[in-house]
Amino acid sequence: MLRIAVQAKGRLFEETMALLEESDIKLSTTKRTLLVQSSNFPIEVLFLRDDDIPQSVATGVADLGIVGENEFVEKQEDAEIIKRLGFSKCRLSLAMPKDIEYTGLSWFQGKKVATSYPVILNEFMRNNGIDAEVHVITGSVEVAPGIGLADAIFDIVSSGSTLVGNRLKEVEVVMKSEALLIGNKNMNSEKKEVLNELLFRMDAVKTAEDKKYVLMNAPKDKLEDIIAVLPGMKSPTVMPLAQEGWCSVHTVLNEKCFWEIIGKLKSLGAEGILVLPIEKMII
Repeated sequence: MLRIAVQAKGRLFEETMALLEESDIKLSTTKRTLLVQSSNFPIEVLFLRDDDIPQSVATGVADLGIVGENEFVEKQEDAEIIKRLGFSKCRLSLAMPKDIEYTGLSWFQGKKVATSYPVILNEFMRNNGIDAEVHVITGSVEVAPGIGLADAIFDIVSSGSTLVGNRLKEVEVVMKSEALLIGNKNMNSEKKEVLNELLFRMDAVKTAEDKKYVLMNAPKDKLEDIIAVLPGMKSPTVMPLAQEGWCSVHTVLNEKCFWEIIGKLKSLGAEGILVLPIEKMII
């Protein structure tokens, strides 16, 4: 049985649970439940505070953990990064009152900076030769300048709306963060087998993201031109139609370039274009 530590609430919790559900790991969750076992996969989920997850994995309380890179770097626990998951992206940034002119990193010399990430901030300041006073806050860091507790803050930024609401401006991005799958370094071979199956399922889900399955009818005399504009996984599938001179073309397209390519296909004579979502993709 593999045990994975997951954040108990928040955006990271929601995106983690969605990934597990899409990986066909069935969980029955109720409020105030600390540990939940899957009904169809040898895994159990341990719900913790995000800042407790790195230690729980490093000490073997959990075999795996899904945690923000910011927390993993801050805690400096002896666990390994197994996979970058690509969601819950944010950044750790320095911010200051928006009505004060920013003159560069030297502005922070001798200033008091409020943060929940003193390890990352102290290392950044030390590497840049800045002697600032780091004031540790575990609550709402963004209010510190407004109440005179600090001159600036160092905190997580996603959309930036929280900074705007507190009359702050982002001036330096120190690191970028995303969700990580981390693991204990001493897992036995049985648990590693379960982990490999879990990674296989997660990869199938992640590979399918932003992909569309596209079917179209194409005139045979334009087939080579149509295939030339398709950036599919491999050569597209081509099947003859009952109507003479026409065939059916099946391929996979990335959503980012979807509309540009569809326009080219239409101009080359493709018709009856059908677009379907992809749940899983195994390559």
